Amino acid sequence: MIRKIRHIGIAVEDLEEGIHLYRDVLGLEFLGTEEVLDQKVRVAMFGVGEVRIELLEPMSDESPIAVHLAKKGAGMHHICYEVDDVAESLKEYEDKGVRLIDKAPRAGAEGMQIGFLHPKSTGRVLVELNSKG
Repeated sequence: MIRKIRHIGIAVEDLEEGIHLYRDVLGLEFLGTEEVLDQKVRVAMFGVGEVRIELLEPMSDESPIAVHLAKKGAGMHHICYEVDDVAESLKEYEDKGVRLIDKAPRAGAEGMQIGFLHPKSTGRVLVELNSKG
Protein backbone atom coordinates (compact mmCIF):
# COMPACT_ATOMS: atom_id res chain seq x y z
CA MET A 1 0.00 0.00 0.00
CA ILE A 2 2.69 2.52 0.93
CA ARG A 3 4.79 3.35 -2.12
CA LYS A 4 7.33 5.79 -0.66
CA ILE A 5 7.87 8.66 1.74
CA ARG A 6 6.33 11.67 0.01
CA HIS A 7 7.29 14.41 2.46
CA ILE A 8 8.05 15.36 6.03
CA GLY A 9 5.88 18.17 7.40
CA ILE A 10 7.48 20.72 9.70
CA ALA A 11 5.45 23.33 11.60
CA VAL A 12 6.99 26.81 11.59
CA GLU A 13 6.05 30.13 13.18
CA ASP A 14 7.42 32.18 10.26
CA LEU A 15 7.45 30.75 6.74
CA GLU A 16 9.92 33.33 5.39
CA GLU A 17 12.45 32.46 8.11
CA GLY A 18 11.94 28.78 7.33
CA ILE A 19 12.46 29.37 3.61
CA HIS A 20 15.68 31.24 4.37
CA LEU A 21 16.95 28.36 6.55
CA TYR A 22 16.09 25.51 4.19
CA ARG A 23 16.94 27.27 0.90
CA ASP A 24 19.74 29.70 1.74
CA VAL A 25 21.45 28.02 4.68
CA LEU A 26 20.86 24.30 4.13
CA GLY A 27 20.86 24.64 0.33
CA LEU A 28 17.75 22.58 -0.41
CA GLU A 29 15.98 22.97 -3.74
CA PHE A 30 13.11 25.45 -3.21
CA LEU A 31 10.01 24.28 -5.11
CA GLY A 32 7.64 27.12 -4.20
CA THR A 33 4.84 28.09 -1.88
CA GLU A 34 1.12 27.46 -1.82
CA GLU A 35 -1.87 28.28 0.36
CA VAL A 36 -4.08 25.35 1.36
CA LEU A 37 -7.25 27.16 2.36
CA ASP A 38 -9.04 24.03 3.58
CA GLN A 39 -6.34 23.58 6.23
CA LYS A 40 -5.63 27.29 6.74
CA VAL A 41 -1.90 26.94 6.07
CA ARG A 42 0.79 28.40 3.86
CA VAL A 43 3.18 25.75 2.61
CA ALA A 44 6.74 25.98 1.32
CA MET A 45 8.15 22.90 -0.40
CA PHE A 46 11.73 21.77 -0.83
CA GLY A 47 13.17 18.82 -2.74
CA VAL A 48 15.67 16.40 -1.23
CA GLY A 49 16.12 13.52 -3.67
CA GLU A 50 12.72 11.86 -4.01
CA VAL A 51 11.46 13.24 -0.69
CA ARG A 52 10.15 16.71 0.02
CA ILE A 53 10.31 18.85 3.10
CA GLU A 54 7.06 20.75 3.63
CA LEU A 55 7.12 23.78 5.91
CA LEU A 56 3.70 24.66 7.31
CA GLU A 57 2.74 28.11 8.65
CA PRO A 58 -0.76 28.72 10.05
CA MET A 59 -2.93 31.32 8.33
CA SER A 60 -5.29 31.61 11.33
CA ASP A 61 -5.59 30.58 14.96
CA GLU A 62 -8.05 27.85 13.90
CA SER A 63 -5.47 26.08 11.74
CA PRO A 64 -4.38 22.62 12.94
CA ILE A 65 -0.82 23.92 12.63
CA ALA A 66 -1.60 26.84 14.97
CA VAL A 67 -2.92 24.34 17.51
CA HIS A 68 0.21 22.21 17.09
CA LEU A 69 2.49 25.24 17.53
CA ALA A 70 0.63 26.32 20.68
CA LYS A 71 0.92 22.85 22.25
CA LYS A 72 4.29 21.61 21.02
CA GLY A 73 6.09 24.50 19.37
CA ALA A 74 7.85 24.47 16.03
CA GLY A 75 9.28 21.24 14.65
CA MET A 76 8.27 18.00 13.00
CA HIS A 77 4.52 17.78 12.50
CA HIS A 78 3.95 14.68 10.35
CA ILE A 79 5.36 12.17 7.91
CA CYS A 80 3.53 11.64 4.63
CA TYR A 81 3.46 8.38 2.69
CA GLU A 82 2.38 8.15 -0.93
CA VAL A 83 -0.29 5.54 -1.66
CA ASP A 84 -2.19 4.61 -4.81
CA ASP A 85 -5.60 5.60 -3.43
CA VAL A 86 -6.15 7.49 -0.17
CA ALA A 87 -9.80 6.46 0.21
CA GLU A 88 -8.96 2.78 -0.22
CA SER A 89 -5.99 3.03 2.14
CA LEU A 90 -8.02 4.78 4.84
CA LYS A 91 -10.62 2.00 4.66
CA GLU A 92 -7.98 -0.73 4.81
CA TYR A 93 -6.27 0.85 7.84
CA GLU A 94 -9.60 1.34 9.60
CA ASP A 95 -10.42 -2.34 8.95
CA LYS A 96 -7.11 -3.19 10.63
CA GLY A 97 -8.14 -1.24 13.73
CA VAL A 98 -6.18 1.96 13.08
CA ARG A 99 -7.85 5.09 14.44
CA LEU A 100 -8.43 7.67 11.70
CA ILE A 101 -8.55 11.44 11.77
CA ASP A 102 -10.08 11.47 8.28
CA LYS A 103 -12.71 8.95 7.21
CA ALA A 104 -12.57 10.29 3.64
CA PRO A 105 -9.88 12.05 1.60
CA ARG A 106 -9.67 15.84 1.48
CA ALA A 107 -7.79 18.33 -0.67
CA GLY A 108 -4.12 18.95 0.09
CA ALA A 109 -1.23 20.86 -1.44
CA GLU A 110 -0.28 20.34 -5.09
CA GLY A 111 -3.75 19.03 -5.95
CA MET A 112 -3.23 15.87 -3.90
CA GLN A 113 -5.83 13.94 -1.96
CA ILE A 114 -4.84 13.46 1.68
CA GLY A 115 -6.01 11.67 4.79
CA PHE A 116 -4.53 11.40 8.29
CA LEU A 117 -4.11 8.46 10.66
CA HIS A 118 -4.36 9.29 14.36
CA PRO A 119 -1.02 9.32 16.21
CA LYS A 120 -2.52 7.23 19.03
CA SER A 121 -2.58 4.34 16.55
CA THR A 122 0.75 5.01 14.86
CA GLY A 123 3.34 5.15 17.63
CA ARG A 124 2.65 8.82 18.45
CA VAL A 125 3.58 9.94 14.92
CA LEU A 126 0.98 11.81 12.87
CA VAL A 127 0.80 9.96 9.54
CA GLU A 128 -0.54 11.51 6.34
CA LEU A 129 -1.50 9.42 3.32
CA ASN A 130 -1.40 11.13 -0.05
CA SER A 131 -2.26 10.32 -3.67
CA LYS A 132 -2.90 12.23 -6.85
CA GLY A 133 -6.41 13.69 -7.01
